[in-house]
Amino acid sequence: MKYQLARFFFWVTGWKLNNSRIDLGALKKTVMIAAPHTTNWDLPYSLAAFWLMRIDVKYFIKDMYTRSIFGWFFKWTGAVGVSRKNAKNNLVQTSIDLLNSKEQLVLLVPAEGTRKRVEKWRTGFYHIAKGARVPVSLGYLDYAKKEAGILDVFPLSNDWAADMTHIQEAYRPITGKYPENYNPQIF
Repeated sequence: MKYQLARFFFWVTGWKLNNSRIDLGALKKTVMIAAPHTTNWDLPYSLAAFWLMRIDVKYFIKDMYTRSIFGWFFKWTGAVGVSRKNAKNNLVQTSIDLLNSKEQLVLLVPAEGTRKRVEKWRTGFYHIAKGARVPVSLGYLDYAKKEAGILDVFPLSNDWAADMTHIQEAYRPITGKYPENYNPQIF
């Protein structure tokens, strides 16, 4: 059902999926960066892309959505509710535990942390991937091309600056819906 919904959504909106750059088997268990993240429309396009690839995905969202009357819908799409008010909430460790509990899982993380322009990205995705010993994958939505896809899947090295430079350069040509809200300079 999700696959059919995704096909219809992409057809109606004129979007396409480009997954020719990678072997989908490499996505068995990974932390996927979602960038650029400049609009709420990123979520439906991202979910449609995952459903077209038939990949199980989880993503974090404010728990007010998963506790609402539509909570069942958000959970059905892969949402995991998170409370920002709980000071004891360790999202990095929770994410590592979630990845370690599954044989196959893509954990989607918007590294910018917001749809507004930021001076630098948050690095939780890096710590999650290192802690769970899984690769990082680079998911993208290019609004200029109306294209969704995955740029790369790679294991992190022990060179933080080299890893960040690789990620930064991979995303440089990608255009978000609101390019002025995206800063490709990640560190």
